Amino acid sequence: MTRVLMLLAAAAVLMPAGAHAQRRAFDLTTPRPIPAADKVWIEELTWMEVRDAMTAGKTTALIVAGSTEQNGPYVPTGKHIFVLRATAEAIARKLGNALIAPAIPFEPGNFSTTPGTIQVRESTYDALVEDQAESLKANGFKHIILIGDSGGNQRGLERVARKLSAAWTTGGPTIHYIKEYYDSWTAADGAWESLGVPKTKDEGIHDDYSVNSIIATVDPEKIRFKQRQDTGKASINGQTLLPLATTVANGQKLVEIRANITVEAITKALAAQ
Repeated sequence: MTRVLMLLAAAAVLMPAGAHAQRRAFDLTTPRPIPAADKVWIEELTWMEVRDAMTAGKTTALIVAGSTEQNGPYVPTGKHIFVLRATAEAIARKLGNALIAPAIPFEPGNFSTTPGTIQVRESTYDALVEDQAESLKANGFKHIILIGDSGGNQRGLERVARKLSAAWTTGGPTIHYIKEYYDSWTAADGAWESLGVPKTKDEGIHDDYSVNSIIATVDPEKIRFKQRQDTGKASINGQTLLPLATTVANGQKLVEIRANITVEAITKALAAQ
């Protein structure tokens, strides 16, 4: 620890209780000097914007988990994170009372040797999710929702939700693992025919049309669209990505499907609580 950090830490310890209360009052009452941005991701908001959004009723927080892993030759290792940029935002906006915590980019694993795959120990993963939930609780959020876009996320999210549900006192914040979000991948894949996208043989490259079209709604560069088009690879499992506008429109419809399923499950979970 540097000398400056040591001095700051010491000052915090020595600060009288009254000074802490005064600083807290400043945090809660100081007006925001500029209009709030229309954002739902906590890391894209200022602390004042988060504070004011919560005061206005946005007291549900989403913890969203993805992974960094091998995903075929056309989409980046952060595939699930980029999918969540679309789906989680849609979910938060449909709920109307939610903000999204910074996405967790890892899942538990045994340290794969595949280049670009980054994993953490199961205990590390659980601790990270738990600490994020505890932070949101300390912030004052009333409901914390856990969703994971990758299969490897699911057990850890469920474990943490179960642990904290038992630990947190009745009448306080609630925490819910929403399995239906991950299951909504199946509904998205099942919608291809209605979108005019034929079902084709899986090439076995850990990639598919749902992934490509959803990520394209965030940024077509993330699926290397131009490079693929230039080299005649603008397809996946035989399903064309041309024209791009159609792929993006289909991706938006798949985001809508996944978001609707998840919002319904969240609403039921909160009502049951």
